[in-house]
Amino acid sequence: MLGSSKSKRIDTKTTDTLIGASTICEGKIMSEASLRIEGQLHGDIECAGDITIGENAVVQSNIQARDVIIAGKVKGNIHTKGKLLVTSSGVLVGNIDVRSFIVQEGGIFQGSSAMQIAAVSDKSGGKVIDAQAHKQQKNEQQAASGGN
Repeated sequence: MLGSSKSKRIDTKTTDTLIGASTICEGKIMSEASLRIEGQLHGDIECAGDITIGENAVVQSNIQARDVIIAGKVKGNIHTKGKLLVTSSGVLVGNIDVRSFIVQEGGIFQGSSAMQIAAVSDKSGGKVIDAQAHKQQKNEQQAASGGN
């Protein structure tokens, strides 16, 4: 269907690209769908879908994706819109900026982390409240109103 004028809608929940165990890839990868790496990769990845790094994979890459699962070895920084999971066989050396972060027992993470704050819908309006300051403010309000 080369040259077809029909645009194919890409499902970002399915794995579109597989880098096999016997493959060594160098260079930047940009993908709209999900990616699975079982081989070796040296180069940055920008992915609108999910990325799975297999147990025997070795990746030197800065990664941007929706969700990332690491079961192999990764050296590089990771930025996700969703979650990052380092499995019990996974090794990650690099800094992360994620919404959710899980390291299973046996998994290794070496680096610094920053977590994005999800939208909060509670009575405080998403504000962080210092418990001591809140208690003191409440006591002052009670004293001002005559102790009621």
